[in-house]
Amino acid sequence: MQFHPETPFLAKLLGVENVRHPKDPASAHIKRSLWQIAQAIVLFGLIAWLIHAGAAAMEYRWQWYRVGPFFYRIIDDEFIPGPLIRGIIVTLQLAGVSSVLAILIGAFTAIGRMSNSIAGRSIATIYLEIIRNTPLLVQLFMFYFVLAPIFGIDRFWAGVLCLAAFGGSFAAEIIRGGIQAVERGQYEAADATGLSKFNKYRYVIVPQALPLILPPLTSLLISLIKHSAIVSVIAVAELTTEGLKLIADTYMAFEIWFIIAGMYLVLTTSLSVLVNVLEVKMNRAR
Repeated sequence: MQFHPETPFLAKLLGVENVRHPKDPASAHIKRSLWQIAQAIVLFGLIAWLIHAGAAAMEYRWQWYRVGPFFYRIIDDEFIPGPLIRGIIVTLQLAGVSSVLAILIGAFTAIGRMSNSIAGRSIATIYLEIIRNTPLLVQLFMFYFVLAPIFGIDRFWAGVLCLAAFGGSFAAEIIRGGIQAVERGQYEAADATGLSKFNKYRYVIVPQALPLILPPLTSLLISLIKHSAIVSVIAVAELTTEGLKLIADTYMAFEIWFIIAGMYLVLTTSLSVLVNVLEVKMNRAR
């Protein structure tokens, strides 16, 4: 016989007034996402107050009325994107392409690290040690000033490849750790059913490793969005570069940096929420 303890009379009659339903995982993830957004808003508000207080101490004159054209202009009923819109588009292109390449590089590196091939393990280990133990700025200069002239790569793709190589070194360890975290019995069960090695990973191991891989991989993708600002040193026209140009032209340092920080915050928070929703759907499917 099924009953709903939340019905007051029935709960009291059966003596289960304090019985509670288990928390719904979906609602828990939604609450966690909303809490993260609330924390970000509070933090952003605190930063805004500090900036305002600092500007007031310097007797800075705010010029928010001038920021509209930085986003877009309407001329003869034609929408013309401003430098900040153009910059955020380039940032999304940088982060999107480098993230895909980083995951691919990480997957192949993880396979190399787990393979029985001495050459594969050696190459993967050398790559990881070099990339993870040198500064990202030095790597960017190596890609732009050394590799780009040799292979005829423009500055945008030099930045993409540098970010992909940097992110791939961390993605490799995330993927390898997630795969190795799957219980050993799952490998033995897959072998017992006669699955090939490829199908074993495709149907048994990877689906179980994916929920373990997704959260840290999300953090990595968010880091790539933030690290994309470093390509401003080689004059790629992304958000930070466009912001620096605007500051040089208008001397509105506080307003522009404040807007750029807000745009990065919106990007990273949105990505976190989307991944949380995806994680909920994956858990339901399981």
